[in-house]
Amino acid sequence: MMGRVLPLLLALLCLAGCMARPEMAPQPEPPQPQTEQQPQQHTEQKPEPEPQPEPEPETKKTEETMIYAHIGDTVLTIAPEDNSSARALTELLAKGDLTVSMHDYGGFEKVGSLGTSLPRNDEPITTAPGDVILYQGNQITIYYAENSWTFTRLGRVQGLTASQLKAALGDGDPTVVFSLK
Repeated sequence: MMGRVLPLLLALLCLAGCMARPEMAPQPEPPQPQTEQQPQQHTEQKPEPEPQPEPEPETKKTEETMIYAHIGDTVLTIAPEDNSSARALTELLAKGDLTVSMHDYGGFEKVGSLGTSLPRNDEPITTAPGDVILYQGNQITIYYAENSWTFTRLGRVQGLTASQLKAALGDGDPTVVFSLK
């Protein structure tokens, strides 16, 4: 009798397993991503760059705004440096032109008072003809020869040789009008 009961019990167990509730049945595993490398094609597609919003006018980079120094009939174009001093000068000039009485100093620069102080970014530098420098935070200089000291560079005169710059600045004490136009 035991020989007949054992196979019957095994058959009942198998049938019970087949009739299990679906929520108890093992779930199939989600498909795994293929790890095989696809053959590279010669036409690589790069993702399109996201469009960048235009900066607000007051946040445009200083390099995009030129400063002009009017000396009589001559106009010098100055490309500003990318520092807080040059940005402060540009902001000052956005309020209106700045007239500076300049005088020769040392046979290598014209210097004059700004009438206000700008932030300083002093560093040891050797100037070159055409450098526009902030000195002691409240004086502006235009160099027509070299000098080494701790200064803040505000910008650089564009498109003139040293001799052309010296001629534009003249031998006397020029009045220079700095502007954004």
